[in-house]
Amino acid sequence: MPNLAAMTCEPVSESHSTPGRIPVVGIVGGIGSGKSAVARWVATQANIHVIDADRLGHEALMAGDLKASLRLKFGDDIFDSQGEVLRGALARRVFGDTGEHRAARHMLEQIVHPEIERRIVDEIRRAADSGSQAVLLDAAVLLEAGWQRQCDAVVFIETPDDVRLERVRLRSGWTAEELHRREASQLSLTDKRKQSDAVVSNAGQVSDAGQQLLNFLRGCGVFSCKPSPESSQQLSIASEFLPPRP
Repeated sequence: MPNLAAMTCEPVSESHSTPGRIPVVGIVGGIGSGKSAVARWVATQANIHVIDADRLGHEALMAGDLKASLRLKFGDDIFDSQGEVLRGALARRVFGDTGEHRAARHMLEQIVHPEIERRIVDEIRRAADSGSQAVLLDAAVLLEAGWQRQCDAVVFIETPDDVRLERVRLRSGWTAEELHRREASQLSLTDKRKQSDAVVSNAGQVSDAGQQLLNFLRGCGVFSCKPSPESSQQLSIASEFLPPRP
């Protein structure tokens, strides 16, 4: 994967870029970390396109050929009377840490992940064609699915566990047990952090975390735009740079 951030955070060079390609920065974090809100905030401050991989996953589950594959592997009980995927029923089959859950999850990933990645690539191309300066790829399973190969850098959104739990409780009614069950299907937060190029703290206001991410993008030369008035203060809490991923 091209290393945009590294320790020196060198600007993107046209001589090393694919013609017509714009920088892509992956955004990862734990469930309830607020990574989507941070990415959306940044998009209000600069000409940056945000790709919501969860949305693409929803769309993929409505594709006829993909539904046929799901029916073949999982049976009729994950579909409603209209032939649409019952996401709750599918989630109960794949989220968990038993061997049965892991096998079902692997089957689901083999079916869905390639289609989501195809849609990601298409949306990156459309963003470049529309004049966007960069793309933020918001994807909970970016590292697990290997989609970092589409990225120039990966940023980890770090949020305290109690804050994350409160967010998912209010948003989805999840208990701590449900949160842990869902996260058991993903890389650990420690591994996600280690495999990222930078860390942004989202322990406070979303604008604070968003400014950190914006400063990271500016520092890497992802795009050029006039710094906001508070940039000199915000730089004191700028992203924490990590060694390049192996």
